[in-house]
Amino acid sequence: MEANEPLIQIDQLTKVFYTDEVETHALSGVALSIKRGEYIAMSGPSGCGKSTLLSILGLLDTPTSGRYQLNGRAVDNLSFSERSRIRNQEIGFIFQSFNLIGDLTVAENVELPLTYRAGMPAAERKRRVQESLERVAMAHRMKHYPSQLSGGQQQRVAVARALAGSPSILLADEPTGNLDSRNGEAVMQLMAELHKEGATICMVTHDPRFAAHADRQVHLFDGQVVSEEELKRKLTEIEA
Repeated sequence: MEANEPLIQIDQLTKVFYTDEVETHALSGVALSIKRGEYIAMSGPSGCGKSTLLSILGLLDTPTSGRYQLNGRAVDNLSFSERSRIRNQEIGFIFQSFNLIGDLTVAENVELPLTYRAGMPAAERKRRVQESLERVAMAHRMKHYPSQLSGGQQQRVAVARALAGSPSILLADEPTGNLDSRNGEAVMQLMAELHKEGATICMVTHDPRFAAHADRQVHLFDGQVVSEEELKRKLTEIEA
C-alpha cells in the first residue's frame, strides 16, 4: 500500500434489501475515503444507513453494488473464509452493547479473537492481552467477569479486545449508547488518546458532542452522504 493511498476507499456503494416485493435502498451511491490515522464520525437520523455502512466496512455485510478497497485491496468479492481472516486481523469492532461473553473473564474475553489466529503462540496472546488492558486502565480487573464491572468498565474491556489484534482500523458503533454521560465522556477521551497514538477510527454516533472529537464528520441522510447544511435543511423540512 502506497503512503498516500487511503486506508479505506469506497465508490458508488449501494445496498438494497428485498422483502416481500419491497425494495429498501439502505445505501445509494455512497463514496467515502478514510486516510490512515484519521478519526471519522458518521452521523445522521435513524434509518439513514450509518450502521449498514459500518457493517459493510467491517465485512459483516456485502454491498449490492459498488467498490470497496481496504489497505489497497478490493474486498467486495472475497470468499467467506478470506473475509473472516481479514475481519479478524485488520478490523477492530467496538459495539454499543459491549458484546462481552458473561462466563469468560476480562482477560479471556480480550484473548478470544486472538485464538482464531493460526500460528500465534499462547505467550504472544497473553502479552497482547496484558498490553491492551493496560492501555485502557483495566489490567487490574483481568480476572473479573463482565457482571462484576460497570458499563464504562465493560466498554473499556471491549476497546481492549479490539486493540489486542492490532487492527488497521477501529469501527465503533454508538460506543457510548449504553453509558451515562460521565462514562460516555471517559470512553470518548480514551478514543481520543488512541487516535493521538495513531489509531484510525470510524465511529457512528448520534451525539454531536462526541462527533466533535473526530477529525472529520460524515453526514448521511436516506442512504447518501450529504453536507452538514443539507442534512440540517432536510431535518428541518421533516419537522415542519
